[in-house]
Amino acid sequence: MSKKLGKRGVALVTALTISVPAGLLVPQPAAAYVFNDVRIEGAQRIEPATILSYANIARGQDVSAGELNDALQRLQNSGLFETVEIVPQGGMLVIRVREYPTINQITFEGNRRIKDEQLAQGIQSQARRVYQPSLAMADASNIAQAYAAEGRLAARVDPKIIRRSDNRVDLVFEIREGDLTEIERIGFTGNRSYSDRRLRQVLESKQAGLLRTLIRRDTFAPERVPVDEKLLTDFYRSRGFADFKVQGIAPEIARERDAFYITFNIQEGPRYRFARIDTISQIPGVDAAPFAAQNRVKRGAYYNPAAIDNTIRRMETVAIQQGLDFVNIEPRVTRNPHDQTLNLVFALTRGPRVFVERIDIEGNTTTRDEVIRREFTSVEGDPFNPREIRNAAERIRALGYFSNANVDSRPGTSDERVIVDVNVEEQPTGSLSFGASYGVNSGVGVNISLNETNFLGRGQTVGVTIATAKGDRQASINLIEPYFLGRDLRFRFRTWYSETEALNSDYDTRTMGLSPSIEFPISENGRLELRYKINEDKLENLDEGSSKILRDEEGTRLSSGVGYTYSWDTRRTGLDPLTSYKIEFAQDFAGLGGDVKSVTTTALAGIESRAWREEVTLRAEIEAGAVHALSDYDTWILDRFRGGGKIRGFEPNGIGPRDLNAENEDALGGNYFWAARAEAQFPLGLPEEYGISGGLFADVGSIWGLDQTIGNGGAVVDDSMHIRASVGASIFWTTPIGPLRFNFSHAVRKEDYDEEQNFDLTISTRF
Repeated sequence: MSKKLGKRGVALVTALTISVPAGLLVPQPAAAYVFNDVRIEGAQRIEPATILSYANIARGQDVSAGELNDALQRLQNSGLFETVEIVPQGGMLVIRVREYPTINQITFEGNRRIKDEQLAQGIQSQARRVYQPSLAMADASNIAQAYAAEGRLAARVDPKIIRRSDNRVDLVFEIREGDLTEIERIGFTGNRSYSDRRLRQVLESKQAGLLRTLIRRDTFAPERVPVDEKLLTDFYRSRGFADFKVQGIAPEIARERDAFYITFNIQEGPRYRFARIDTISQIPGVDAAPFAAQNRVKRGAYYNPAAIDNTIRRMETVAIQQGLDFVNIEPRVTRNPHDQTLNLVFALTRGPRVFVERIDIEGNTTTRDEVIRREFTSVEGDPFNPREIRNAAERIRALGYFSNANVDSRPGTSDERVIVDVNVEEQPTGSLSFGASYGVNSGVGVNISLNETNFLGRGQTVGVTIATAKGDRQASINLIEPYFLGRDLRFRFRTWYSETEALNSDYDTRTMGLSPSIEFPISENGRLELRYKINEDKLENLDEGSSKILRDEEGTRLSSGVGYTYSWDTRRTGLDPLTSYKIEFAQDFAGLGGDVKSVTTTALAGIESRAWREEVTLRAEIEAGAVHALSDYDTWILDRFRGGGKIRGFEPNGIGPRDLNAENEDALGGNYFWAARAEAQFPLGLPEEYGISGGLFADVGSIWGLDQTIGNGGAVVDDSMHIRASVGASIFWTTPIGPLRFNFSHAVRKEDYDEEQNFDLTISTRF
């Protein structure tokens, strides 16, 4: 009876292993086997001892059908065999195996967007190794993920094998790349203060539009979603919405997996203004008055975390100056929902006595440690300031040298010490730029720029630029050391060469020179640059019909002098997200040797603000300049102001004093100028993903004043301050190859001899 059952068991096993590549042994509850020998069939590369170790069947002992099934499962799960059979034959157990074939070669078919070499780096299967279906499926998944990172979530990858002789196979990954999975629509719910259009401008992700084949930000990337959430939160909170929350983000993919629809569900909450603002000290012997003097939060202003952060930073500086360690500036905010105001208290408290044990930097293979370390204001042994560590992390990210930078702290060798870990991922910092420009007079121009912002890992900038257009050739070299002598001193060395040939004039010019300078902060928003400049300028090839004034100035002059520029720009701190101010004042004193003896002064003040729910950007500038000759020196054409876009609607050399008695009616430039410019930029109702907006502008100003006014025929040149004015419209187009601006202008006030320019286009291409 038991013999018959054994034969039935064999028949069942054989049937199953034939119908399924890895068959299951059907257990016979009453059967038991005793095997005196084991025969292995089909093994070529795998040693018999290895197969026996997986089977684990003891000789001469009772073996149940369940134990045979367990042995079968162990052999199958080893991943070494394509099929397995276990066949009892009396006192002998026969184990028949079919080994997985060897991979002869691996190929990719259907891939155009990602090269074979890139795909091969992401798989684990290798030629001349055993083919494993599970590994091939995992490789297919990795390839699909590589396409998903490129924005192609619809990509499909199927691993196929082609049988060859000698138990070999070719492994082929058949790839259907699919289309880009674009963000078809970004919407918002719960927004009342700002339109969807304005909020979409805040996000890193963009909707697919006219340039969807070029713009990469319109492809869906899951890692951008938390970035967008933070950008939205920062946007609202910097405008007074202290309780703003992103309640949910719902990305939905289309059935064809070729488009995403993202909806941000937000809760704006009330908009708060600051009311009462106090500073208190809870540290015995520490007076709060010097700290209160550093407060930059204004009563009645909208709530802005940046203003609070700036005040805390200033107060911490006072603590350092007074030699106070472990002082914690704690902002305590009390909401008054009934009138939508906030009471703010800056509390000086004693923080824990914790010191920085060391700063460990990892991940930088090119950038030197000191370039990263100098972004920390604290060093080993200083009191630990968590907020300063966060600020250092932001400064490191702002360098632009790293694709990712994480700064964290962990416990040190004792409770009073911490270790600061800096982990960075470097990214390319060099760029080769090709540019194009177009002007009505200068025609099409081409420029090439090679720039490296982290030269030899020292954090230095090295740039070379070559530009050429009709009648205009320029070349320059620029070197910048941002931390000269290990301090916050920005050293810059610049040298240049330029030629013009009858550029809207009847003469040629050539200029070359060099200028070293050093720049440093003198206030929170203010910086001062000190410079030396030496240059040689040449005026030549004047036309026979040129003005006597220009002919008297023909020749070469050497200029050597010093100068300075003071700049004040609120964008450096960004405390007001809606309005920014800029002021510049510069003077150059020529006369340290050479032929030129003059003082050139320029000043500029500008404001930019957003209005009408931040849909419209308003800009206004006023600019002025003067050149004063010293001793018996008279200014010449290359010293004087000649327009050059200061008043739109007029050509370069198109306004200012002009010798009308000369055959060429040459523009002579002026010792003085002033200009006021105003413009508004606004949406045109087109989808914002197209990057097209409109603008209106109005300019007014004048160029006047000459040291020598006797022109051709002894006539006196009119160098009075005649006011010019123009109005116009602009089309702004932000494209992947650079920003475009089309200006259409009309002069509404001008002199008869002025030369207008009704259209201009600037193209700046970078790739």
